[in-house]
Amino acid sequence: MTDTGVAIDVPFAVYDRAVFVPAAETLVLADVHLGKAAASSVDAPIDDGTDVCDRLADLLAATEPSTVVIAGDLLDSFSRLPHGVERDLERLIDVVNAVEAEFVVTPGNHDTMLEAAFDGETALEYELADGETVVCHGHERPETTADRYVVGHDHPALSIEGRKRPCVLYGPDAYEGADVLVLPAFTRLAAGATVNGMAGRDFQTPLVRNPDGFYPAVHDDSSSETLWFPPLGKLRKLL
Repeated sequence: MTDTGVAIDVPFAVYDRAVFVPAAETLVLADVHLGKAAASSVDAPIDDGTDVCDRLADLLAATEPSTVVIAGDLLDSFSRLPHGVERDLERLIDVVNAVEAEFVVTPGNHDTMLEAAFDGETALEYELADGETVVCHGHERPETTADRYVVGHDHPALSIEGRKRPCVLYGPDAYEGADVLVLPAFTRLAAGATVNGMAGRDFQTPLVRNPDGFYPAVHDDSSSETLWFPPLGKLRKLL
């Protein structure tokens, strides 16, 4: 991947489909969608439960957080729990417990069966220990005032040289003067919404009104570095 030449000073670190907030010692990921493979009529190319747990374990080893927060859609269920979800969820919780981190879920629109499978800590909007950041799923307008919101819901991806890559979107002062950070789906079974040509009306979250000012960031697996791109309004003219 070519050098983007964009340097962004942000109070978080971008990892593989997740972010780490050092000031709060918190790892945040969104849209895990456990059960998506079982609920699909198409054979999944990966064992999503194992894949999620393995990648989360790698992130925990790299960041050593005191708290792990799911920004919504931990599950992929509306009326019933797909086969294997409770097993996969138990394994995921074990991975977090193994590093003695607190585990918090902010329910998303796909988490209608969350209470049937999860008896841990939940909060519609979770304030991080840095006193600046609120995590929520992003499908509704937040009620808590914050300097920064971290959300999921839209599964952003960036098309680069014909290849679609999951990306983080960072919008300074994007929502009522607060910064907005939109995370990609943590599950690799989600295709992702290609943000290159998306307008505000194309986003499902009400926190993205004008995406032109949002900076995409892609985690480069080959170098383990974060590649920042110009804001979408400018980037559309370059790609």
